[in-house]
Amino acid sequence: MTKDFTLDIYKELLKSAIGAGYKLTSYEDYIVNGHNYEKVFILRHDVDDLPGNSYQTALIEKELGAKGSYFFRVVRQSLHPAIIEKIRDLGHEIAYHYEDMALCNGDVDKAYEHFKTKLEMFRQFYPVRTICMHGSPLSKWDNRLLWKKYNYKELGIIGEPYFDIDFKKVLYITDTGRMWNNETSSVRDKVESGYSFKFKSTHDIIKAFKENKLPAQIMLNIHPQRWTNDPILWQKELVLQGLKNRIKKILVKSKTK
Repeated sequence: MTKDFTLDIYKELLKSAIGAGYKLTSYEDYIVNGHNYEKVFILRHDVDDLPGNSYQTALIEKELGAKGSYFFRVVRQSLHPAIIEKIRDLGHEIAYHYEDMALCNGDVDKAYEHFKTKLEMFRQFYPVRTICMHGSPLSKWDNRLLWKKYNYKELGIIGEPYFDIDFKKVLYITDTGRMWNNETSSVRDKVESGYSFKFKSTHDIIKAFKENKLPAQIMLNIHPQRWTNDPILWQKELVLQGLKNRIKKILVKSKTK
């Protein structure tokens, strides 16, 4: 069995979905045209770090005729204008991975003004119509709290996955924590799912596609920083994520007490 979390295995994952008859598309396209697809595999990418890795997954998707959504943060390790433009020019969606409540220390009015400013910045690259919260695991602020007072749809936003997808009907698969749907290493990237699939590796997901065991609508969320064919970078990410997961487990336990 080949090593997991490589670009090669990511390509195999996408090919298995295509072979099973799924339309591989962006979140924006799903909102607008999803009703036309018998089987749909939404490709969401949270660009938390190492944006160059996102360009590599974007190239793979372009090669396979797929379209993905790339959610960029405003922090230095994510925001890279040249790479945003390259990914956009490949035909992918550019979107905002917002963390304004965390950045503004819970000041909701300040956070909203910050959000609007950064949204317009991203719209210089792409007519952004979807957003998705960043989990900000080290912050006490859940970035989704911004929408208890304000309405993102008034800003021309048509979708935020945690509010606008019924995950009891759409299977959510995320690599948060460099694991698949592992809630012990995820502080906020969780949904109320109508499914109980347990995937220990990407190979398990590929097998499920090949055996036609998955539902007709799926959202995949990957963090491209985790996916590389470079053995040194692969090992570095493995070690660093292991340390992060230990911290996250402590945070998760503290929130459940």
